[in-house]
Amino acid sequence: MIEDSEPAPRDLSERLELAVAVAREAGLLTLDYFNRRGLDVQRKSDGTPVTVADRRAEEHIRERVGAAFPDDAILGEEMPEKTGASGYRWILDPIDGTKSFIQGVPLYGTLVGVEYGRACVIGAIVIPALNECVYAARGSGAWHVRGDAEPVPARVSAVSELAESVFCVTSVNAFHQAGRAEAFELLRSTCRLTRGWGDCYGYLLVATGRAELMIDPVLSLWDMAALPPILEEAGGTFTDWTGKPTIYGEEGIGSNGLILEQVLAITRDR
Repeated sequence: MIEDSEPAPRDLSERLELAVAVAREAGLLTLDYFNRRGLDVQRKSDGTPVTVADRRAEEHIRERVGAAFPDDAILGEEMPEKTGASGYRWILDPIDGTKSFIQGVPLYGTLVGVEYGRACVIGAIVIPALNECVYAARGSGAWHVRGDAEPVPARVSAVSELAESVFCVTSVNAFHQAGRAEAFELLRSTCRLTRGWGDCYGYLLVATGRAELMIDPVLSLWDMAALPPILEEAGGTFTDWTGKPTIYGEEGIGSNGLILEQVLAITRDR
């Protein structure tokens, strides 16, 4: 069974190379629309915004992945799922942080994750407007690239106390809407610094040692699939609010690992 087997190293290497390439390419496509006056913003059935940039970026990734690995499944935020037979599933968020994108804030990103069975094995985060990228495959380490520089290892920080930590959030309102306001207030009052460097950028900051904690009370699969390989290969953790390593819990905690138990003491049962 696929769930009981390990992906071949060559399969991972080839897919990682493509994941990073298509995340970069799709990110560049979004820049064609970034800060554009008169950008048409539509509302999906769930009330969240979507633009032509979201759709174009996802179309591009799907075309490239489909041509290279036609038997791989593809799940994206903006289009119907494509089934596959290889055991691999690509999970895409062409613009993670569409609200920031619409506002002209450069902290949005393109996310590409790859599952094998039910395990997340590849992740890439690209922040197009900052020309910054972090990526990883299981067993191959996490890597950080700024601009045209050579990749360097991505490592979480060595901060071991929550009181000395930098805590990132996407939306304070989301904690209130999810009934998690008490947890937010405890975290905010305990951590050294709380900032709204949100969406995937917050997780990139944790993976590269510039923050210790990023928490979201509400997430979708495409928001999370890229995160476990990156954070874990960088020495950190990605879990739900109970400490379970999963992308199927509709919530997420990204940490440097050293403060995780202190965080869970607050998030469990709140």
